[in-house]
Amino acid sequence: MTRETITQRDGHVYEFGPEMDPVYEAADGESLTIETIDSLNGEIQTDDDLLDAIPEEVNAATGPIAVSGASPGDVLAVEIEAVRVAEDRGRVLTAPGFGLLQDDPEIDHPATRITEVDGDGESIDFEGIDVPVEPVIGTIGVATGGETVSTLTPDDHGGNLDTTDVTGGTTVYFPVFQEGAMLALGDAKAAMADGEMCGTGAEIAVEVDATLSVIENPAVSPDRPLLDTGDAVKTVASAETMEEAVELANGDMLDLLTHDHGFSRTDAYLFSSLVGGLEVSQVVDPQVTARNAVPSEYLSLPF
Repeated sequence: MTRETITQRDGHVYEFGPEMDPVYEAADGESLTIETIDSLNGEIQTDDDLLDAIPEEVNAATGPIAVSGASPGDVLAVEIEAVRVAEDRGRVLTAPGFGLLQDDPEIDHPATRITEVDGDGESIDFEGIDVPVEPVIGTIGVATGGETVSTLTPDDHGGNLDTTDVTGGTTVYFPVFQEGAMLALGDAKAAMADGEMCGTGAEIAVEVDATLSVIENPAVSPDRPLLDTGDAVKTVASAETMEEAVELANGDMLDLLTHDHGFSRTDAYLFSSLVGGLEVSQVVDPQVTARNAVPSEYLSLPF
């Protein structure tokens, strides 16, 4: 069956809000190919192209895509089947006032390194060093419950999660806040480390194959995104501080563990400290993002 292809030319957004106009309405269970542009809209093509400041419009997210039947209180499942790089170069860079070490006098702000993709698409070149291509979707989310949030900022709706697990083989679950859910995604990287320390990965255009499904009346209603990587279930939370983010991610995990095992919240808390693991997603956006992972052998999702 031929997939519909949605591109950034069909529509893209720089904000997630409560009122979003869809560029396409997908049927429940429909499989799509979604094309994105790099987070800087193609403006950086050589090492001499520098970013003097973070643009007002950054992280263009292709969409929104409405999903038929999705209503507030439902869960939207985004099964990511594949992410493919779609251009011959990425770009990793610094900008003034941005990044973990933005005040380090020995680090140039701005600075750019173009990362050429090799002929078979298996690696990128960083100053003569091959780095495996492991594409990541940086920004992915749905319409918010009330506030309007830049695509640079992560929150309960998703957004700029910059989480390395958001890639082929992972299903991402979002709470639905508005009719149709209104999925949009972009800001992909050919490679990125947990933390995204300098503020970027190897920013690149990609093609994403995904299937969108609505889960009605979930046994546990998530407040924030959840990931199923096949090997682990991961709760994802964003907040102003890392302490707040990991507390939210751990608390969300307790909800899942109490439901799956019939634990008291105390026992779920104790168990999470035996088998769970806190992971850093990113530390550079207006809010930081963390995740709490539990291996799938210990936890089944309630969907």
